Amino acid sequence: MKKILFSACASLALCLASCGTSEKIYNARDFGIVPGTGEDMTEEFAEAIAAIKAERKGAPAVLLLEGGDYDFYPDSANVREYYISNHDQDNPKKVAIVLEGMKNFTLKGFDKGMSARRADLYMNGRMLPVAMIGCENCKLDFIGIDTRSPQITQVEVLENNPEEGFISYRISPESNYRVEDGRLVVYGANWEFVPQAGIAFDGATRHLVYRTSDIWVGVNDVKEASPRVIVAPWRDPRLVPGTFIALRSYARPTPGIFVSECRNTSFESVSVYYAEGMGLLAQASENITLERFRVSRRDNSRYFTTQADATHFSGCKGLIKSVNGIYEGMMDDAINVHGTYLRVTQRLDDNTLVGRYMHGQAYGFYWGGAGDSVQFVRSDVMEITEGNRIVEIVPHDKSELAGCKEFRIKFEKALPADIANGNYGIENLEWTPEVIFSGNTIRNNRARGALFSTPKHTLVEKNLFDHTSGTAILLCGDCNGWFETGACRDVVIRDNRFVNALTNMFQFTNGIISIYPEIPDLASQKKYFHGGNGKGVVIENNTFETFDAPIVYAKSLDGLRFVGNKVLQNNDFEPFHWNTHRFLFEKVTNVTIENNDFEGGFDKEKDVKNNN
Repeated sequence: MKKILFSACASLALCLASCGTSEKIYNARDFGIVPGTGEDMTEEFAEAIAAIKAERKGAPAVLLLEGGDYDFYPDSANVREYYISNHDQDNPKKVAIVLEGMKNFTLKGFDKGMSARRADLYMNGRMLPVAMIGCENCKLDFIGIDTRSPQITQVEVLENNPEEGFISYRISPESNYRVEDGRLVVYGANWEFVPQAGIAFDGATRHLVYRTSDIWVGVNDVKEASPRVIVAPWRDPRLVPGTFIALRSYARPTPGIFVSECRNTSFESVSVYYAEGMGLLAQASENITLERFRVSRRDNSRYFTTQADATHFSGCKGLIKSVNGIYEGMMDDAINVHGTYLRVTQRLDDNTLVGRYMHGQAYGFYWGGAGDSVQFVRSDVMEITEGNRIVEIVPHDKSELAGCKEFRIKFEKALPADIANGNYGIENLEWTPEVIFSGNTIRNNRARGALFSTPKHTLVEKNLFDHTSGTAILLCGDCNGWFETGACRDVVIRDNRFVNALTNMFQFTNGIISIYPEIPDLASQKKYFHGGNGKGVVIENNTFETFDAPIVYAKSLDGLRFVGNKVLQNNDFEPFHWNTHRFLFEKVTNVTIENNDFEGGFDKEKDVKNNN
C-alpha cells in the first residue's frame, strides 16, 4: 500500500535548525521516506529533494535518513539521458536518486557511532543509484549502495572431475536463474543474460586463484541436478571444491554513483557494496574528496563487489583525494585517474580542426571550453609536439553536447600542416587533477590496483596493496586503444606495503609497479613520454613482499628514483612471470637505485636490464 505523503509545506515546517549554523536539517521520515518497508522510495526522495531545493535556494541543508534499507524499482525510476565515461552508452538510464543543480546539500545517514547502521539504498533491477549533476559543495555521508539481485552471479564449486570433464556448482541464493535450452540464464527485474566469463576466488583466503585470470565458464550444455545445483561440462582442475566463482558479463551500464560537472564534492563513510559498472564515476568535475570511502563486501557471503573499477575519474581537475578507504573484490582497479584524447580527424583551416572521441565507452560528455590549454601528441610515438589554446569549441556531428562524438575546435595559433593525417591526439591540460591517494587498503581484486595518468603532482602513500592479482600501480597513457591521457610528470610512491601482486596476468602487468604507456613505435621515439622537468617518479621507503622477481617495469621515462625500499622474498606461490628482472627498462634515463634492502641480495648485472 502506498504511503501517505506529507505536503512540501508540512515537511518544511518540521525542519530543524542545526546548532550554531544556518544549515537546516530535514528529517526524511517527514517526507514519507521510511526504511525497511520494501516499498519504492523513488517518488518520496524526488519530492523531498525538490522541496528542499525550492525552499533553501542553495543555502546549506541536510536530508537526514534513519539507518536501514531503502528500496528503489526501475518501473518508477527517474529517466535520464546520461553519457557516462568508460561505461556503456545505452540510454535512457533508470535513476533512483537525482541531484541536479544542488548547492550546499548533504544526503546523510544518521550516525550514532561506529556500530550504527548505514542508510542503505537497494536497487531492485538495473538502475543508476545516485546521480549528482552540476552540483556544488554537495556531500554523501554514511550511505550504502547495493542491489537485491546482482548481475554478477556467484557460484561455489561442489565437485570437480577433470578426468570426466565436468564441474558441479551451487548458485548463490541471491541470484535468479533458469536453465533454458541447456544454457544457464541469469536474470533480474529488467535484465537477463548468459554469463560470458568468470573470476575465481579461493574460498578460504578470498584471493583470486593463482594463475587463473579471466576464466572460461561452464554455462552451456548444463543440467540442473537439484535446486541451485548445476552440472556443467567444464574442464579446469584449478577450480577445486570450495572455490567461489563470480560469473559475469562484460557489460557496465551504470556506476553506483555518477558525478558530472560538479564542484567541491565529498563522500564520507560511503560504502558501495555492488554496482554494475564503476563504484564511483566522476567526470568533468573539480575537487573531489573521498574519506573512508569503501567499495567492499557487505558480509562474508559475497566475494565480489563492482563489475569494473571501484573509483574512476575522467577529465577532472583541482584535487582528487582518496584517504582511509577500502577497495576489495572489484572486477577492475581501485582508482583510475585520466583524461581523454580526442583524435584529430579533419583540418578545416589553419586554426580549426575536428577532434573525435574514439572509444565506444567515452563520448557525449564535456571535454573542454574556450581558454583551455591543450597539447598535441603523435599517437605512433607518443611524443608531445605542440601546445595551443582553445578559442572556441562546439559539437560538430550533433547540434548539442549530449551524445556527440566530434567537436569543431578553433585555436589561437596555427596548426601543423599534417595535423589531420590520422596520427594526432589532443590532450586538454586544463582538466587534469592533482591526486592524493593515502591510507587505503586495496585487496583481492581483478586486474590492477591504482592507475594514474595526470601531469599534476600525484602522491601515493601509506597504502596496503594486498593481492591485487595484477600490477599494484600503473602509470599509463594511450592514444591508440583506450585513448586515456596522459604523461605523468611528478609521482611520489612512498611508505606503501605491497603483498603478493602479480599472481595473475592482465593487461600492463609487467611489474609490481608498471610504468607502461602504449607506444606502437618505440624505436622511432626521440623524446620521453613520462617524467622530465627534473622530477619523474620517486619510489621510496616502501616494502615489497613478493614470491616472484619483477618489482618495477618502466617504458619511456625520464627520471626514476628507487631509494630506501625493502624487498622481502617469500614462497607463497611458485614464480612464473616471464619478466625475470627486478627492474626492466625500455628507453629509460636518469635512474637512481640506491640504499635499498633486498632479501637475498641485489645483483645489478642480473637484476637490472635497460633496453635503451
